[in-house]
Amino acid sequence: MEIHPKITPIYQSSVFKFEDLNELEQYFGEPGSRYMYSRNGNPNSDELAAAVNRLEGGAGAVATGSGMAAIFAAFMAFCQAGDHVLCAADIYGGSSSLLNAELSRLGISVTYVPFEQLNDLTSFVQPTTRLLLVETLSNPLLRVVDLRQVAAECHRHELKLVVDNTFATPVLTRPLELGADISLHSVTKYIAGHSDVTAGVVVAADADVAARLKQISTFYGLTLSPMESWLAVRGLKTLRLRVREHSHNALAVATFLAQHAAVRAVYYPGLTTHSQHELAEAQGAGLFGGMLSILLADDAEVVNGFMRRSQRFPFAPSLAGVDSSMSYPLGTSHRYLTPEQQADLGISTGLVRLSVGIEPAEELLADLAQALA
Repeated sequence: MEIHPKITPIYQSSVFKFEDLNELEQYFGEPGSRYMYSRNGNPNSDELAAAVNRLEGGAGAVATGSGMAAIFAAFMAFCQAGDHVLCAADIYGGSSSLLNAELSRLGISVTYVPFEQLNDLTSFVQPTTRLLLVETLSNPLLRVVDLRQVAAECHRHELKLVVDNTFATPVLTRPLELGADISLHSVTKYIAGHSDVTAGVVVAADADVAARLKQISTFYGLTLSPMESWLAVRGLKTLRLRVREHSHNALAVATFLAQHAAVRAVYYPGLTTHSQHELAEAQGAGLFGGMLSILLADDAEVVNGFMRRSQRFPFAPSLAGVDSSMSYPLGTSHRYLTPEQQADLGISTGLVRLSVGIEPAEELLADLAQALA
């Protein structure tokens, strides 16, 4: 009996069988023709990589065990010992920790570029500089990088542009179309979308780079498991619907909080008062995503009280699930920066990051009103 499932089954197998030596030679002679060992490739992880690759308009992609694995793979695709990289100062704390604590041990040095200077890299470029890492929407202050302009500046200096597109997703922005060389995601966040998967994906604009990423993933064992891949593909199918609702709710929340006496500032590119609002509108297809940050009084007890009273925004240091949550950059994602670096980035005691879910907006607004009262 032939079986033709509409949904790809979970291939929960570490190894695949061969009939004879001819099939073994076919595996090595015709890459992609069959599977042998799940670290090298699995139908579920390949399905996820192919789906995100289509959304991003790439030449090839690899699914990894986490977003951090995707960032690591991107660096390894272009760098070796003795090289130098540039990184936007406004970056996820895990990315800077990887650069500072681990890649430095491999002989790869880093210079951080202030947001205001990303469009002119002349004073930062060294003979061994290979790439620049930026985020489409920065974590946690939601600054918007002009990817077309930054890509042109990178290529003027013969650098590669690597973009962490996690906050924006391909629904809002497709970095490869704007000139980026790699676009990567923590699939854990919006792509999977339900706070039940840890995964990453890295997409290349060039087929040779995509092949190198596949090699890196195999050699370093970065491959994503079949079950996690299957869950991520299931979540990905509702990405467009979810991002629209996340964006709708986040704009309502940001508008409400911008008028609240207890809130000193709201960082959300959907607000017309945001300094990059027009760029965000053009680069984000008229949507602005579900992430925002707010500035309360610089008093830990004020923040603690807000966290305790909120019922719809639990303190859970991640983001992008269908249920809303809040995080605290000073104590989590950017904890290991120096006090000077935290101050330069505007990460203070009163800064709280909100991940706005897809619940009814009026329920979220009511909860925030009572939590801030």
